[in-house]
Amino acid sequence: MTPLVSIVIPCHNAAPWLAETLESALAQTWAEKETFVVEDGSTDQSLTIALSFEARGVRVLQQANRGAAAARNHALAHARGDYIQFLDADDVLAPDKIARQLSRLSVSSASTIATSAWARFQTDPSEARFSREALWEDLAPVDWLVCSWEEHLMMATAAWLVPRAVAERAGPWNVELAHNPIDDMEYFSRVLLAAEQVLFCGDARVYYRSGLPGSLSQRRTDAAWLAIFQSFHLTIDRLLAQEDSPRTRHACAVTLQRLIYECYPRMPALRAAAEARVGALGGCNLAPDAGPWRRHLQWLIGWKATKRLHHWYYHA
Repeated sequence: MTPLVSIVIPCHNAAPWLAETLESALAQTWAEKETFVVEDGSTDQSLTIALSFEARGVRVLQQANRGAAAARNHALAHARGDYIQFLDADDVLAPDKIARQLSRLSVSSASTIATSAWARFQTDPSEARFSREALWEDLAPVDWLVCSWEEHLMMATAAWLVPRAVAERAGPWNVELAHNPIDDMEYFSRVLLAAEQVLFCGDARVYYRSGLPGSLSQRRTDAAWLAIFQSFHLTIDRLLAQEDSPRTRHACAVTLQRLIYECYPRMPALRAAAEARVGALGGCNLAPDAGPWRRHLQWLIGWKATKRLHHWYYHA
């Protein structure tokens, strides 16, 4: 029996990009698919655009603005697919993305998940430049998380293809972390730890729209920082429950230390709790990440003074 794929698209004020995203979903060469748009209380023309695709088979669900996590859960409650393809409303899939991943998954266990190559663009997908990185390999789930955190690497939301059985073991998206601009990290860490293997499909491609002003991924309000730290603490707990070893503890310490550097000088209580946990995990020698001029300034006045100056400049 040919597996059905459910494509899940949360949408909030994505009118400039939604049509291109939906066209890429409908253009998938994998014929057995269903496409959902969850219109999350937009105030632009997103709903009108989504409804214009209903005649071509797109199912439009509506809800008051509750965030992307709740929107994805709404779609999952209606989805019938054997596999789940998450797709943000401003990103684009290559036409054969799903077909190429399913080709590999078809000869793997039911608990195997797939990722794909992905690259950033801002205006046109032709701008994207695909550059191989350490996560672009077949990996065990714990190896994937350790590599991601040690090397500070990510996988775009749309790069994943998840069997329904794995998604059900992982559980729903966490709506308690609605302010988290990177809530996909918390969700897909659960998916990873519910899987047996991660297959990388280098000939499957995703185009990740980046650099949009006001995008959720760029927001760092106090509520966002709280949710980010909560997400990482939850994920650390799950990872260590599966493998508590020197390598996993070091990866956890590194990713928390990175957050401490990024957050400074804000949220002192959150940073203090994270610093205590870094120490309990064995510490790390990660240096603050900075460009050339900030590295020079850090050498002169220290990283904390440099961060305070940077924070003042952009928030004065």
